Order: sequence, then C-alpha cells, then structure tokens
Amino acid sequence: MVRISPLSGFPEWLPEGRAVERAVLETIQHTFELHGFAGIATRAVEPIEQLLSKGETSKEVYVLRRLQAEEGEEGASEKSLGLHFDLTVPFARYVLENAGRLAFPFKRYQIQSVWRGERPQEGRFREFTQADIDIVGDGTLPFHAEVEVPVVIAEVFARLAQLGVPPVRIHVNNRKVAQGFYEGLGLSDVDGVLRSIDKLDKIGPERVSALLQEQNGASAEQAQACLDLAAITGTDAGIADRVLELGVRTPLLDEGLDELVRLVEAAGRRVPGAVVADLKIARGLDYYTGSVYETTLVGHEQLGSICSGGRYDSLASDGRTTYPGVGMSIGVTRLVSRLLSADIARASRPVPTAVLVAVTDDESRPASDAVAALLRGRGIPADVAPSAAKFGKQIKFADRRGIPYVWFPGDEAHQVKDIRSGDQISADPALWSPPEEDLWPRVTAAMERS
Repeated sequence: MVRISPLSGFPEWLPEGRAVERAVLETIQHTFELHGFAGIATRAVEPIEQLLSKGETSKEVYVLRRLQAEEGEEGASEKSLGLHFDLTVPFARYVLENAGRLAFPFKRYQIQSVWRGERPQEGRFREFTQADIDIVGDGTLPFHAEVEVPVVIAEVFARLAQLGVPPVRIHVNNRKVAQGFYEGLGLSDVDGVLRSIDKLDKIGPERVSALLQEQNGASAEQAQACLDLAAITGTDAGIADRVLELGVRTPLLDEGLDELVRLVEAAGRRVPGAVVADLKIARGLDYYTGSVYETTLVGHEQLGSICSGGRYDSLASDGRTTYPGVGMSIGVTRLVSRLLSADIARASRPVPTAVLVAVTDDESRPASDAVAALLRGRGIPADVAPSAAKFGKQIKFADRRGIPYVWFPGDEAHQVKDIRSGDQISADPALWSPPEEDLWPRVTAAMERS
C-alpha cells in the first residue's frame, strides 16, 4: 500500500472548510467592490530581480524552471523567474505596464495565491491566499487615502462578524513619527532602531534597550526615550501631547503626529473602536513612508497580524513619473485556518445540495433526473441518489452529507421530506422551494449551531 506523505505548508481544506473559506472570500470581495475597488489578477511569476527588489531574501522565493530545461536549451531562461511571494511586487509592475490605460487614483483589489518558502507553523504557510486593496496616485496621492484603506478593512471584518469572525483592532503608526523622533534624539541608524523596536513583543523592553545601545548607537537615555515612545497608544489627539512630553521636537515629527491624529480621529468617527494608534508598530516602517497598519483578532492576538500594510511614496516609478500608493493585505489563509482550528465558524452543510431526489428503481432514474432538472432550472441545488437502494438508505445518504430534503417522485404526486424534522408533504417540482435559509449552505458562528 502506497502511503502519501502530506506536504506541510500547503493547506487543503475539506469541503466544510472550503465552504467557510468561500464565504470569507465572498464577503471580502463584496465589501471591496462596495467601496469602488476594481478587481484585477496578475500572473503568478515575476523576474527574480523584481521579486528581490523589495527586500525579500532569496531563500523565500520559489524559482520556476522547466524540468527538462538545461543550460543552453531554449527555455533555460525560465530560471530567472520566480513565483510571487506577495501581491505588491506584481501590482507595482502592473501599474507601470498599464499606466497609460488606468484612471488615477486607481483603486484595485486582488485576491490570489502567493508562495513563500519559509518554515511552516501556525498561521504561516508556503502557499496561501491574500486579499489586497491599494489606492495608487499619479505623482501625488492625498492623505485621506491613508484613512480610507483601514476603514474599508474594518468594514470587511464588521461584515465577517456575521460568520463568527471575532472583532479586530487595527494598530496604526507613522514612519514620520518614528523617524522624526529618533533623528531628534540624535540617532542616525533609524532603520536599525526600527528593527530593534520590532522585537519588543518577542524579547521585552530590557533586551531591546540593550540592543539599541549595543547595535544602534543609543545611550541609555536615548534607548529609554525610544521605549517610552513605543509605549504610547491612543485614539485621539492626546497621543500627540504624550509624544511631545518626551521632549523631542522636529518638523518631520510634527508632520507625522498631525497625520497620525487625523487618521485615528477620522477612523474613530467612521468605524468606532476599530483603529488605535500604537507607536510600537515598527514592522515595515523601514520601507513604508507614511501610515503603517497591523491588524489583530481580538482574543487571538498570539496569531499575530492577519492584515497589514501602509503607504509607499514610490509604489512604482518609471524614472519620469512616480506612483505613490497605500494599501493593506488580508492573510485569508491565516484567518481561515484559525476559524477552522478553533471551531469559530462552521458551514451548515459540506455540499451545496439542498434536495436529494430519490430513485425508486433503475428504470425510473430518468424521471428522477427530470425532477432534479426542474429544481435546478429554478435555482434550487439538487442531486440524484447514486443508486436505487431502499429509501431508508437514500435518506441516510442525504443525512451524512447534511442535505436537508429528500424528494420522492411519483406517477401522479410527488412528496418531499424534511429529514431533520420528519415532516413530509406533497409538492410540485415546478412550484416548491425550500425556505431561504436552506437553499444554500450558510456559514455561521459555531456557537450558534451548538
């Protein structure tokens, strides 16, 4: 007997899990479109040099090469291609290639698989689905786009709450605040300080203070000031007052604080409680130029960020025109994996079928097929029993699949049975419909079904 060894990091959901994933994806797409984002798709591969241009290491990129290609053969150049590890790099290329045919500001969403060769663990996969939104400008991009993006994400999760998804907190920071503050302290290694601050949750303030002094040239007083800045959170103008109380003042810091306050106050009016300033957020600040976002599920913070992003002043550039952008990416697979492993959301049934049409005997199968065709023609998902077994066995067949109704064809009258309640009534396939809640599988919070 051949034993199949599973490949870690490449999730394959059972039908019930796939139903949950599909409901999540449909909710995300619907919300994006409500806000005017247009859907695009890009190719799965990009030139290796393009993939490495955003700071990813070569260890994380899967190289694409034809199996029989050898040096000197036609097709050997395929070795210079790799599977994309996110959707930002291909989107930047897409903008440059299509700039003359796009209307700016361009609002796009993209839901596709990406591949990343890192060690699989909880919430981290080698193949996974991302759902991105970005707003891109031609030369300039107004600040209100930095408010709109996290607001849209907050609305996505408000709608996902109907599926049982916990609420989220979108933690925001601003590159200008961090850079202006560190430079005001006299620290020149801004990116290095950011990398050290990013380790706060993992190693704690004492070890981060030591890193700042040993690796980033900070004095003990400067290191403490960096930690004091990182401790500040809030949802109103009070965050600016608390930062300025630390005794540092630069034009760049003032600009960043103004933007940060405007962001949290505007978001607070539109999606109350969802967005909070958190000045310890440092991941990604070394390549973002304005607002930066990280999102956690309330009660599942140990999972890490399930949605992140920020503003690039140069998402793409052709040497003549620069295209600034701001966006966020939802880790759909990470989210769905938690919904399934923690039994947060469930599908009402694993198959789409609402009605199983019974088969009396092999000669009457065409009659059962005709009933199913009538039901499908009216938008009712129907299947026909695979064999003319005893009706009890056909009912068990439906029950194992969660199919709520079994249809019994007759020469003069038809019967349909709700196998959950046992109720059975006469019905006409040209007129009968199941209740709306039974028509298609529904995904709800698991606690609603317990």
